[in-house]
Amino acid sequence: MTIRILLAEDMHMVRGALVALLNLEDDLEIVGELERGDEILPTARELRPDVAVIDVDLPGMDGLAAAALLRKHVPECRTVILTSLGRPGTLRRALEAQVSGFLLKDARPQELATAIRKVAAGQRAIDSQLALAAWGSAGTPLTERETEVLQLAADGAEPREIANQLNLSLGTVRNYLTTTVTKLNARNRVDAIKLAREAGWLL
Repeated sequence: MTIRILLAEDMHMVRGALVALLNLEDDLEIVGELERGDEILPTARELRPDVAVIDVDLPGMDGLAAAALLRKHVPECRTVILTSLGRPGTLRRALEAQVSGFLLKDARPQELATAIRKVAAGQRAIDSQLALAAWGSAGTPLTERETEVLQLAADGAEPREIANQLNLSLGTVRNYLTTTVTKLNARNRVDAIKLAREAGWLL
């Protein structure tokens, strides 16, 4: 299945580079290119893309405001926000707008393609370092590493996958998960994930 993409980026060179990179992927198709935020909603209504890739800073209307309008009026279109500055407050606004993806512009091209596929499939794709910065440590008993391990588990990764991704031993990952369950006074890992999400410490 081909994923139809609407791209909104006001810098011509960046937009051109993104189009060229995404067109290299057999399952991705750019169906529209925009440089203004206030053009996103009417264009999405016309083209009905699967995913809108939107720069956070656009003339006419900022990317997050446009994403919120898409969520309301074209709910089947998922959104991936791109930003050059990883401010935690911007990510919090993005999550409030219920965007599906949030990436830094300097991420590897393959990360963007992977994020687009994930959000098209109904999942979330949030840059892990941005997410950790946004959650912060206020109010949570978990360390940054424990939060990172638990988030990956919440995303469906098994302990061995988490160990490979974070360059940790399998035993260390299991210890982190056990400690997390204990700290949250949870019954098990699933319960710990549920409690952490309800508290706003996980996506």
